[in-house]
Amino acid sequence: MKTFHYGQDTLTASLALGLARKEIKGILSPDTIRKIQDSAEAVEKIAQGEAIVYGINTGFGPLCTTKISAADTKTLQENLLKSHAVGVGEPVDVEISKLMLVLKIHALAQGFSGIRLETVERIIWMLENDIIPVVPIQGSVGASGDLAPLSHLFLPLIGLGKVFFNEKLERMDTVLAQFDKKPLHLGPKEGLALINGTQFMAAHGVKVVERLHNLLTHANITGAMMIEGLMGSVKPFSPELHQLRPYSGNKHVAQTILNLLKDSEIVASHLHCARVQDPYSLRCMPQVHGASWNAYHHLKETLEIEINSVTDNPVVFDETHTISGGHFHGQPIALPLDYACLAASEIGNISDRRIYLSIEGDTPGVPKLLLKETGLNSGLMIPQYTTAALASENKGLCFPASADSIPTSLGQEDHVSMGSISARKALRVIENVEKILGIELFYAAQAMDYHAPLKSGKIMTAIYERVRKAIDPVVSDRILYEDMDTAIELVKSGELVSLAKKVADQEGLAFETEWSEIFNY
Repeated sequence: MKTFHYGQDTLTASLALGLARKEIKGILSPDTIRKIQDSAEAVEKIAQGEAIVYGINTGFGPLCTTKISAADTKTLQENLLKSHAVGVGEPVDVEISKLMLVLKIHALAQGFSGIRLETVERIIWMLENDIIPVVPIQGSVGASGDLAPLSHLFLPLIGLGKVFFNEKLERMDTVLAQFDKKPLHLGPKEGLALINGTQFMAAHGVKVVERLHNLLTHANITGAMMIEGLMGSVKPFSPELHQLRPYSGNKHVAQTILNLLKDSEIVASHLHCARVQDPYSLRCMPQVHGASWNAYHHLKETLEIEINSVTDNPVVFDETHTISGGHFHGQPIALPLDYACLAASEIGNISDRRIYLSIEGDTPGVPKLLLKETGLNSGLMIPQYTTAALASENKGLCFPASADSIPTSLGQEDHVSMGSISARKALRVIENVEKILGIELFYAAQAMDYHAPLKSGKIMTAIYERVRKAIDPVVSDRILYEDMDTAIELVKSGELVSLAKKVADQEGLAFETEWSEIFNY
């Protein structure tokens, strides 16, 4: 199994997911262990000394001027976890909680947090044994990071809170008893190191990166299918055109569409038709999809900085040098997450427009409502209502959470990022767009049916046949939601992307482009 050195190697979204899914083993190197121990020793000396250092021998937030005795510093840290665990709502997905653990281990292991080795090793033990804390989804304003979610995440270290274990909800004290282990007693600064940070936002960001990449790739596939189904032109995807406005996302989309439509008999059948240009939803895919790819890339790069950073407070350089700063503030990723939310929504908007275009009946050979016999039958009229509803819902979700700020902590935290809400909204929009793209896939295959016996190129033919294996053509009205669900699952699973790559490799064709690498996560 591949190994990852916490606190030492460079973490990416894919590596974080691999660690959370136990595809990669995370370890602490001897050098990392030494750094953790040195930092913890520095904090212990500060706690025993006379100098006032925030969070080590003082209260928190507006209580930062209240001195705490050396004897009470440990009680202070455990009280911090108890008092800050105030989240509400449903638990986040278990994988999000796992990612939060992964990201926190990596941040703490860099040796600037004053955490003890014993504490880091207990978190790793929980992750390796699938003892995953229950974290409520609401309660963070992204101020001192994600205080409430991280407090719930680490209550189990002191034997409190609830966890998912063996697919059941359990009290942590019960689980510890099963392993004959005792709760930890936190040392100076440990509680603060655990709950200051951006790991709730960043864990959601990792999932946004994974799902948005899959979504954008499928948008190119469904878009290419619609070009064939509606007999659109491939000229707007010409490389020489996109050299004149050379955004990486735009060029990547244009070349991907050309790769997918290579050697298509359907495209070749109307190369010299009289139609001058297509509607924007077909013609402007490089510009619209491409802009969303560019936004995705910005988030990916920002997130990679974030998940390799120290985001707690204060930062301990040594026993004589600590700095109380603002690395916990979520603004650096809140803005890109809001941007990514908008980028995802726009993919849903243009996909819905292509769906509507496909049922208008303006393409030679393709009937209105994508069905030959209508009147008695409604054909594919109504699923577009669903995509319109989803696209409209997304517009309401696109208001940037980071544009808001409500002061907290008696005014000490007078500007907050709301990045946790940015992250959660982005995933909600992505989920809606996955559904829209699934319905577009359903419609595009139906449109392609009417061009038989003409075939597409080998990659697109394989994709079309996979859709048809799962969903029969619609010849008269039937219950459609099951077909829609099947198509949506094809999009979410990523199976069609894997199929495209497999066929491309087998046939010596290109699916990926020269820009694919910069977008990989």
